[in-house]
Parts: sequence; C-alpha cells; structure tokens
Amino acid sequence: MKTITIQFLITSILFFNFSLAQDITPLNVKSIMQKVADWQIENHGDVKFRAQNKRLKTTRHHPLDWTNGALYVGMVKWAAMAEDDKYFNWLKDIAEEHDWKLHARTYHADDHTVGQMYIDLYREFKDKKMIQPTIDQFDFILYHPSKSIMDWKTPFHQDRWNWCDALFMSPPVWAKLYKLTRNQAYLDFLLQEFNATTGHLYDKKESLYYRDGSYLGKLDKGTKIFWARGNGWVFAGLANVLNELKPGTSEYNRFLKIYKQMAKKLLKLQTSAGHWSMSLLGQEYYPTPETSGSSFFIFGLAWGINNGILDKATYGLAVEKGWNAMVSHVTEDGMLGYVQPIGAEPGQAWPDKTEVYGTGAFLSAGSEVYKLYGGL
Repeated sequence: MKTITIQFLITSILFFNFSLAQDITPLNVKSIMQKVADWQIENHGDVKFRAQNKRLKTTRHHPLDWTNGALYVGMVKWAAMAEDDKYFNWLKDIAEEHDWKLHARTYHADDHTVGQMYIDLYREFKDKKMIQPTIDQFDFILYHPSKSIMDWKTPFHQDRWNWCDALFMSPPVWAKLYKLTRNQAYLDFLLQEFNATTGHLYDKKESLYYRDGSYLGKLDKGTKIFWARGNGWVFAGLANVLNELKPGTSEYNRFLKIYKQMAKKLLKLQTSAGHWSMSLLGQEYYPTPETSGSSFFIFGLAWGINNGILDKATYGLAVEKGWNAMVSHVTEDGMLGYVQPIGAEPGQAWPDKTEVYGTGAFLSAGSEVYKLYGGL
C-alpha cells in the first residue's frame, strides 16, 4: 500500500509539472537552456553549495573528468546558440588552464571525452594548439593499439571500449578528427572498436546495449538489465558520430543501422510521463523519473528528425513529451533535478539530485529541440 501511495504521489507531481510545460517554442527552449547553463556555471565546483545538500557533496570532479566532459559536449552546443560569448570563454578558460590536454589515462575512453569540446572549439576559433595534444595522443594509440580482450575485469580491460558508456566518450572524438584531417586510419580504428563493442554488448533481440559483460545473462526481478543512462550514452554517441560522417558511406550506414534499431525500440519504451525508466524493461520496478538518460534519448531522437532520418509524425510526440518532462524537473533557479548518481545500473534519483553530466545531456537535448521547433 505504501509503494502504491508513493507511486501515486510521484505520478501526480509529474502530471502537475507536465501541465505547466506544454508550449514548446524556440524562445522557451532557449530561455530554459540559458537558465540551466547559467546555474551550472555559477555552481560548478561550488563547495558551499554542495555542503548544503548531502546528495550534492560529490558533484565536484576534475575539470577533465568524463563527468565534466559530458557537460562540455552539451555546453558547447549551447554556446553556439547563445548570443553571449561568456559560454565559449568559460569553456576556453578551462581548456587553457589544462593546456588542451586530455585527461590522465592514455587509452581509457572516459579520459577522451573532453576532446570533443577541444575539437568543437577549434572549429570555432581555428587555433591548432586546441587539438594538437588530442591528435598526438590518438596517433600514439593508432601505432600502439591495446591488445586487451573485451571481457570485463580482465587485466587492462578498459583500455578498450568494453562498457557501453565508452561509446559516447571516445568514438565522437575519432569521428571528429577523421572529418578534420581525412586520415582514414582514424575512421578505421573507430569502426573496428565500435564493432567489437557492439558484438560484445548489443542484444539484437532487444536492440539495446548491456552496460558491460558482467550484466550478460543477469536478471533484475525477472527482466534483462538495460540501464537507461548506459543506453543514453550509446544513443547520443551514435548521433554525435553520425553527424561527422558522410551519409551513404558504408561506415555511416553501419552506425545508422544500430541507431535506427535503437530509436524504434526506445519509442516503445517511453513512459506515459515522458521519461524513460532507469531499467528500460523494468518500468514497474523503477517508477522514479531520471533526467540524464532521458535527455540523451530526447537529443538523439530530435537529432534524427532534424536530419531527415526519423519520421516526425512517428517520433515527434515522443520528443515533445520527453522535453516537457525534462523541463518540469528544472528548479526555479535552473538546477536540473532527478539525475541518477554515478553508477552502472538502474538505481535511485531524487528531485534535489543533480550532476554535471545531466546538465550536459539536457543542453544537448535542448539544442536539437530548439531546431525541431523552428529555431535557427
């Protein structure tokens, strides 16, 4: 009875908030994006703010960590939309402070994430120093590829992309470098490693990715465990890779095939409230909304419509419902709530829990929703 009451209260709150966020216009999208971006910049690494809320104590991460890398992926999309240089300047200041270097581990995909921002800033400002360290490190990887196997928990196993999050972190950097340099080796490496990850973690029957090998064959209350944010990483990563490749090529079609399969599945799994359950096949066991995985799905679906890949008549309502749901979890001050903490599987989220990667996902989603509703 208690569980039913809690679920009823959550549903009632979601319905109330959803009713407040019906009209989607370019102006409204831009306004809420700016509010969220400004809140995140103001509170980025703010020790005093975190101390006021126990769940926020762990929100400070190294500026080059994957958590912040995911934030920058969304923030740079917002910076390109904003009519204020402060967002590009904020990103450049972070990059300059760290000499445009990737994070500490040479092979680890998480530590490559920040390279996406560097390349996007290079495209804006055309300064070679912004991308040279990334080129040097990726060239080293090309000539000294990891010989690790994909099995989870084997020695040096994360020197390759053997967990699904990695498909957001590193592949878009390889794709962006390929587009910039036309060095075929970058594209060949990208496709080789993507195929290895997909062969290892992709469930063809469900059109979803397991988080890593430790979840293969594992059940949660009788359902296969497909973590929402994990698949959000994959789906958004696919969109970001496809955005760099030439349509019609064999490489493009390889990524497109998986993207379309996932999109079709995700459409069926969206909840009536507009978000996606933390366990994609276990909605009844995870009724709490979660905004990071859902925002990545909204980004990927809206991107597909905007690029003529997905039919708006089929997928447009899912984007509308999803975006309205995400907006309903933004506080008056601009904090995005209901972001699941760092993890690897379905868990918990709270209205006062945020994280930088959630903000990045929300800003990525907004950049495509803005275009979908007529923004230029």
